[in-house]
Amino acid sequence: MRSIVIGGGIAGLLAARVLAERGPVTIVERDPGGGARRGVPQGRHLHGLLDGGREIVEELHPGFTADLVAAGALTAEPLVHTRWYLHGRRLHPTGTGMRSVLASRPLLEDVLRRRTDAAVRTGTAAGLELDAGRVRGLLLADGEVLPADLVVDASGRASRLPDWLAELGLARPREDRVDVDLGYATRTFRRHPHHLGGDLNALVSTVPRSRGGGAMAIEGDRWLVTLAGLLGDHPPTDDAGFRAFAASLPAGPVGEIVAEAEPLDDAVPYRFRGSRHRRYDLLPCLPEGLVVLGDAVCSLNPLYAQGMTLAAQQVKALHAWDGRRARDLHRTIGRLCATAWEIATRADLALPEVHGSRPLPARVLDGYVSRVQRVAHADPVVARALIRVANLADPAAALLAPEILRRVLRPGADHPVAHEERTGVPA
Repeated sequence: MRSIVIGGGIAGLLAARVLAERGPVTIVERDPGGGARRGVPQGRHLHGLLDGGREIVEELHPGFTADLVAAGALTAEPLVHTRWYLHGRRLHPTGTGMRSVLASRPLLEDVLRRRTDAAVRTGTAAGLELDAGRVRGLLLADGEVLPADLVVDASGRASRLPDWLAELGLARPREDRVDVDLGYATRTFRRHPHHLGGDLNALVSTVPRSRGGGAMAIEGDRWLVTLAGLLGDHPPTDDAGFRAFAASLPAGPVGEIVAEAEPLDDAVPYRFRGSRHRRYDLLPCLPEGLVVLGDAVCSLNPLYAQGMTLAAQQVKALHAWDGRRARDLHRTIGRLCATAWEIATRADLALPEVHGSRPLPARVLDGYVSRVQRVAHADPVVARALIRVANLADPAAALLAPEILRRVLRPGADHPVAHEERTGVPA
């Protein structure tokens, strides 16, 4: 079977890995070079490979984590070696049984690229070639047609596949949307061992309103600091504005790093309008031999760091697919997307200014999840359950387990508890 993968990002590289077991694979990518690629507008910003995704990548590429560490990445156990803040308060530090990899997006891609057995063709995909309702090739912008038995669209959020289907007289997929008008600004800083008391590798800060920020230790003894604002409250990119925005966060360590550590570059911006789920799983006439993965099918608010892990889950489904009916695979992918979509969009819809449906059962569940987050500041068992669900290591239903329900609903369980922290960043 000859396969073509459109896009050389995380989803495309992982798809090429599993398809190489079935025959020759060609990756078509406009920007195939290493480093921060122009085709990945969020590539210079903070990325989190959740543990659920890291485990899948490790299954596909045994030794992947070790290769990242050898290339300079760090690892940490969430909640133990990292600080997670919700509503301005730190989640209880406790063991999670997980392992986070701390690395820049370019390093993640570079390690995967070296492990991927596929030809790379520099070019721009421009359409599909069909024969009797089945994909037979990919049309390039220069007019060349690359023959293929299977085409995988992993071209990201800017995928033009809906237009290609319309040009062929086929239906576009329905698109579900939740707009949040998110803005990022990211800057790197020199990292020293004594920062944050010397015992923490990364921290994440989120807030119930519009502002948040995160700092992660990455290769090259650097802090990667991303500030974020929803609903148009975007962080500035000038030095004074960036520092002032960081100082405004209710959880202090991000602001302390920005105030005290040495900046290595200027801040760069990124804007994300909102989450999109293209419902290819509902199309009755999708051509055979066509698969859509990653942000091309479901692009979620990056604040929740689900994108790479969701792509890994979809590729795992591709690996198990028998290759017969593309619709069966898309239904599986649709279910995976629906789970991640519910987590991300329910969190966004907690803000009254975000437009979207809020049925009564969802509002009841939102109230429960909000209490889970408050209890997790004080209860290590609840904190562990919450962070494992957030990492897509456990299903969301784990938060409704009898033991978690008992702890969350216990009167007074959500009262604030102070945790001893060392948050200074010596000059």
